[in-house]
Order: sequence, then structure tokens, then C-alpha cells
Amino acid sequence: MTLLFLHLSRSDYKNFLNFMTELSYQCNITLHQSDIFSFLKEETYDLAIIDAFNPCSFLVIEKLGIPFIAFCPGLFINAGRVGIPGPLSYVPEYKSSLTDRMDFFGRLKNTLAFMVSSVIVMKMDALFDQVIDEHFPAGSRPTIADLHLKPELWIYNVDFSIEFSRPLLPNVQWIGGLLTKPAKPVTPELEDFIAESGESGFIVVTLGSMISSLPVEEFLKEMNDGFAKMPQKVIWRYDRSDWPEELNVAHNVQLVDWLSQNDLLGRVFVKHAFGVGTGVPNLSLNHKAFTIEQAKHWCYQTWKKVAPQLSYMSGVRDWVDQRK
Repeated sequence: MTLLFLHLSRSDYKNFLNFMTELSYQCNITLHQSDIFSFLKEETYDLAIIDAFNPCSFLVIEKLGIPFIAFCPGLFINAGRVGIPGPLSYVPEYKSSLTDRMDFFGRLKNTLAFMVSSVIVMKMDALFDQVIDEHFPAGSRPTIADLHLKPELWIYNVDFSIEFSRPLLPNVQWIGGLLTKPAKPVTPELEDFIAESGESGFIVVTLGSMISSLPVEEFLKEMNDGFAKMPQKVIWRYDRSDWPEELNVAHNVQLVDWLSQNDLLGRVFVKHAFGVGTGVPNLSLNHKAFTIEQAKHWCYQTWKKVAPQLSYMSGVRDWVDQRK
């Protein structure tokens, strides 16, 4: 994971380390589940596919002792750990806000960013040292760094056309757009709602499967008020049971517990910026540190300029108003 915290505040850095500490705690519990591991070993799987974000995935596979493929859901945030060459003269470090066109000072900044990121990665890996010591015998204890070099194949959900040019290894593949497929008909309820929008059209709002509601009511009100001023209909994936009783849903907003993004995409899209888009305008609500850089990165690669970055509380309603 490269340069995740270079531009983040001390509290953000602390919060992420707390998050990784929680993952290490959960990992310890997982590795204690001997009945589950016995079942998995009895199945004699030939190959596993793991999510590379959680270091525990590597430890589970190491304990099972089977070949595996590692999947990374975004940009090359862990290229150095995987062994992918990253010449600092033209491959910008993650979160550096640099492009592949760097002058001397840009390259100097990129080098410093690489050094800082290396220290941060070591701190994150150290959080799992106790887990490794407890569950692996002395003399054969792996390190998180070594385990990143063991996958038979690394697959990244990015497209070469919106990524900076860089060297790759034979065991690294891009799969951006793999899930893109022709749209299917939507439900009759949504079809009627969309039809009511007329020529103005509709907007899809979703923050991914990890966030089905917003805990910050002030931000929720900002979004709801902004959408109320728009001529378009808004289909918003939101857990209706978590909607505040005192807040009235905007007249042009339809809340749904689940929606098929692929079937509804095609106009202005409000999303979390942590997936390959469809080439339409989108307002990126970055609820993870990764997605901030990813949104800027893709904007630059597509239009050779970075779109404006707004604060959550002060900018959403104004941004929406300007695009009515």
C-alpha cells in the first residue's frame, strides 16, 4: 500500500491505524477458528482468490497452504510490495498528486513520498506481528511483505487507458471493465418513476455496498436539500429504515434499499469513486482515503485536468445547484 497517508491529517492517520488494528484483532479471531480451517483443508481447493486489501487474507491462505490469486480493487496502491517496478522519475507515487510529467522538484517530491510511504507500510505491517507470532511456528513465520510476493497472479480493477504508463510484470493483469455488461430492464416501480422525469432525466446516487446510510445527518440534509432543487428525478440507494423521521424525503427522490447500477447508469452519477466508471459525469463522494486520489487520478487521465475538490459540508448543495 503506497503513500496512503502523505496528505492526510494526524487524526486520519491515527484512525486508519486504529482500523488496521481492528483488522488484526479480527484476524486473530479468524485464525483461531480451527473447525473452519479443518473444513477448508478437507475440501482440498486447488486455488483461492483473495481480496488484497486486508492483510489477513494472506495469512489465511498461508495457513491453508494453497496457491492463490490476489485481487486489488483500485489503482496500483501496492505496486512496490508486489515487485512491480516504479521508476520515480515518471511513475507518480500514490497520493502525491503528481502526474507522469515531473520536473526536478516534482521528482524530488515523488522520492520523498516514496520514503514516507515505506515507513508507513512498515508501521502497518507491524500491527500483524503479534498475530503471526501466535499462529505460525518459529522458524517458518511469514511476513506480510513476503506474502505479497507469493500470488500466482495479481489482478487490478483498472483500465490501461486511464492509468499512467508504467512497467508491469508477467503475473500482473488489468481487468478494468470486466463487470460491464448490457443493461437489463428495471423494476416496474422504477420504470414509472423514471418515466415521470420526462426530458430532465434522472440521477443515480449510491455509495457502494459498504455504506447503505449516512451517519452524519447534517451531510444527509445537505444532499437532500440539493436534490430537491434539481429538475431531475433522483434514485437513491439508501436504507430506508435508517432515514431520520424528522427529515422529509425530497419530492423528486426515490429511496431504494438496493439497485442495479449497471441498469440505471448513463447520466450524472453520484458515487464513491472506488470503481471503474462508465464515462459519464459523476460527483465523487470519497468516503475512503483511496478514493480521493483515485477520483483526481482518473479526472486527469481523461481530461488532462483535475476537477474541483469540495468539502462535504459546504460544497455539495452549491455544486448540485450550479448543474441544474
